[in-house]
Amino acid sequence: MRILLIDDSTTMRRIQKTQINGLGITDVIEAGDGEEGLKKLEQSMPIDLIMLDWNMPVMDGLTFLKKVRTMDAYKDVKIIMCTSESEKTRVVEALKAGANNYLVKPFTPEALKEKLGI
Repeated sequence: MRILLIDDSTTMRRIQKTQINGLGITDVIEAGDGEEGLKKLEQSMPIDLIMLDWNMPVMDGLTFLKKVRTMDAYKDVKIIMCTSESEKTRVVEALKAGANNYLVKPFTPEALKEKLGI
């Protein structure tokens, strides 16, 4: 499994990458915002899963999500929003925009494993 991890916090990316590696997944590509994430997605296909933060500079996660969901080349890429945005309206908004799942930070390795379906 190849994962693209998009989060503006290097600390959060490190924590999430450690959790992902702990599940036996070592092919992780990182990006610091949605714009960089789009470039990495383009350069690194095939990507199986994108773990996406909501609040980021340059291009936020929801904008990234909506943009990616308009592109046929990425229609099969699963996207999990991983964010501190926990209001029900925000969760619904992300799911309607095309997110496959939603994780509220901070999350446990067990919750991540469940969302990944492994």
